[in-house]
Amino acid sequence: QVQLVESGGGLVQAGGSLRLSCVASGRTFSSYAVGWFRQAPGKEREFVARINWSGDVTRSADSVKGRFTVSRDNAKNTAYLQMNSLKSEDTAVYYCAAGRNSVAEDYKAYTYWGQGTWVTVSS
Repeated sequence: QVQLVESGGGLVQAGGSLRLSCVASGRTFSSYAVGWFRQAPGKEREFVARINWSGDVTRSADSVKGRFTVSRDNAKNTAYLQMNSLKSEDTAVYYCAAGRNSVAEDYKAYTYWGQGTWVTVSS
């Protein structure tokens, strides 16, 4: 069982930065891949980025590539999403999720979810 808690969201101006954290409880966090997803009002949940269990393989969606960076620190049971050069279209609730499939980009493949954190980018 893994419980996830996101933090770090908020209101930021376009062009600004935020770093989201995802803190996990449970001693098996390091055996799970972590995915970040977002859902804007009235839209489907979409893949943002993922990182494998050891942190050496990552992938980001084309819409955030070059602006967002996913990382993790297994010693701290924490994953991060560094978001730079934010745009108004990045406004959404951001979720972290944990799953066994290290290459999954479909939210249905992830088992454990955090409660989400709002990111609002003003233009």
